[in-house]
Amino acid sequence: MTLSEEARERLADLVELQPTKNAELQERWGLESGSEVHQYLENELKDYYYRDDNSLIRATEEGNDLVDVEPGVVDDEGEGVPSAIRVPRLQQQVFSVVAGPDDDSESVVSVLQKVRAEFDVDPEAEEVRSALQALRRKGVVEVVYRTVPTFKLTVERDEVEVSVSD
Repeated sequence: MTLSEEARERLADLVELQPTKNAELQERWGLESGSEVHQYLENELKDYYYRDDNSLIRATEEGNDLVDVEPGVVDDEGEGVPSAIRVPRLQQQVFSVVAGPDDDSESVVSVLQKVRAEFDVDPEAEEVRSALQALRRKGVVEVVYRTVPTFKLTVERDEVEVSVSD
């Protein structure tokens, strides 16, 4: 199966963002709906992606090999917590300020305030929530359900190499 330039670029996005969801690819690709993402995956990248047990989208080994992009998650030990992740800048900023594994978990608003104070940026609460959920899918943040969902790292910060993809 020969890929068009657009399909190759979108496969690179999938490799970089994996594990990911339709909404994340929809935003990256500028599509109108999750069903457009699904159609594109099925029509253009069918041989190069799959959904894991949690319905998250991942590239096949062949898909990973086709593009010159570092995978979004590197799990050298196979223990579930990756040794390296490649994420957009906001996710890197969130990772650097969210509560550690031995700290009390914190709300999205708390993380938002820390990101604003530490990096002099002004993301929306929904963007921070999305970043936290993406980091949760990568296995480096866990959610603790209290009155509202709260978050903290699953691993010490220095145990994961974080690089920025954008």
